[in-house]
Amino acid sequence: MDSKSLRENFSSSQTIGKNVCRSAGGIVAAQHRLAAEVGAQVLAEGGNAIDAAIATSFAIGVVEPWMSGLAGGGAMVIYDCKKNKSHAVDYGMRSSKSLDPTLYPLTGGTASDLFPWRLVKDDRNLHGPGSIAVPGLVDGVRIAHENFATKPWAELVQPAVDLAIEGPIVDWNTSLMIAGSAKLINLYDTSRDIYFRDGFPIISQWTATLEDHLDFSQLAQTLRQVAQKGPRELYDGDLARAIVADMQRLGGSLTAEDLHDYRAMLVDPLDISYRDAIISVVPGLTAGPTLADALRGLERSQKEPQGTPDARMYADYANALKTAYAIRLANMGDDDSKRGDTCTTHFSVVDQDGNMVAMTQTLLSAFGSKVTLPSTGILMNNGIMWFDPEQGKPNSLSPDKKCLMNVCPAIGHKGDMSFAVGASGGRKIMPAVMQLTSFLCDYDMDLEQAFHHPRIDMSGGDTVVADHSLEEKTKQLIAAQHPLRRARRTNYPYSFACPSAVARSFGENTGMTEIMSPWGDAISQERF
Repeated sequence: MDSKSLRENFSSSQTIGKNVCRSAGGIVAAQHRLAAEVGAQVLAEGGNAIDAAIATSFAIGVVEPWMSGLAGGGAMVIYDCKKNKSHAVDYGMRSSKSLDPTLYPLTGGTASDLFPWRLVKDDRNLHGPGSIAVPGLVDGVRIAHENFATKPWAELVQPAVDLAIEGPIVDWNTSLMIAGSAKLINLYDTSRDIYFRDGFPIISQWTATLEDHLDFSQLAQTLRQVAQKGPRELYDGDLARAIVADMQRLGGSLTAEDLHDYRAMLVDPLDISYRDAIISVVPGLTAGPTLADALRGLERSQKEPQGTPDARMYADYANALKTAYAIRLANMGDDDSKRGDTCTTHFSVVDQDGNMVAMTQTLLSAFGSKVTLPSTGILMNNGIMWFDPEQGKPNSLSPDKKCLMNVCPAIGHKGDMSFAVGASGGRKIMPAVMQLTSFLCDYDMDLEQAFHHPRIDMSGGDTVVADHSLEEKTKQLIAAQHPLRRARRTNYPYSFACPSAVARSFGENTGMTEIMSPWGDAISQERF
């Protein structure tokens, strides 16, 4: 037997793909089909892309709860087609003003989660109340609603309420995600009550014929409160007071002042000139500036790409990514090289007029802090893990400090073609966005071609992860310059990011999601 066959179990003859969604109407492309349907129905009922994005945001936090939710953060780019102008909204998390770095003593060794920080006693920065940062998502959605939406706030939150009343469906993917975090979920009573049954993680039975659902009735009440009282209820209202009371009982540092003072930011985007295209991203502590560095490097190395990406182009992708991440890690302070699963989701929206939204939201790790607040049913983030617990570093843990995110929502324009794209996958996000941008702008691929085309990942370490389906000469050229690891595109774990995108060309809209994502789908308003 070939020794290589002992190192993987997967079929070498199986092919997996998805059909592109095409429509003259609006489309929502999201990591969960039910959330995409919520947004598409808003479009069908006369809402614009921003209305659909808001409804999708709340809905996906219910049906994919370990990825995002009310306690998350992130960023979005909005394109106003009438004004031909893009806008950026930054709703990243912050550390609490009362956070005490001395409560995170170093004990030697390396942390067990995404980043190889020095180990903190009891993993206080990785999970539990001490890992929770000030959430920003709901205030970011508020800014989008106040400035660009047309539908009433309560109407856009209501579908998420309905989904929470029903409860997320327990299927094999639900079971896989719960089992993957079960050891830590088991440490926190309210989370254990929701995701465990009879002392064991809830799993779907492989012979089951009946639907099983998680009990999200308490979260449904909280969402109803947000719908009725508005977005600042989470920061200034009774809900904020309930969150703070729970946090104080649990021993976290989040205070009423932290929530009251939090404000997301509406800012001008960073517009990247790339050949004859313009790519708009969110500036600041996101991966947007790193994408700009990568695209500039790619433009210098490949003057006039033609045909399809060849071996040299993939080598240039790797070199551009390596240089861009070196700049990011030196100047932005996040110096990890270890990769792992992250708790992030992305969706993209286009409406029938051509308005677009690229929106990314996250809890950071899978199930965030693993803490569900007992009085609200909100699963909290673990944004404190973004900081280096060792003092004296650019990204060292300290109070009232903005988190450095890997999110990279982007909206691009080239001639008569426009697109909105982003991904989940932590460090792997920006390399995926860069390559999809190149596929669309350098090689005039459509979304279906771009999403089926193989990609590489090089996101801060020395090793290039190459899709096993790449031509052998391409892998050999990359291996001559960098350490190389071959990997398949699978649905668990993800060796590459999980993107979603929409595009518009000559009045036709299209949408695609990662071909390996079992839940992701692009849904047209014509479905309704």
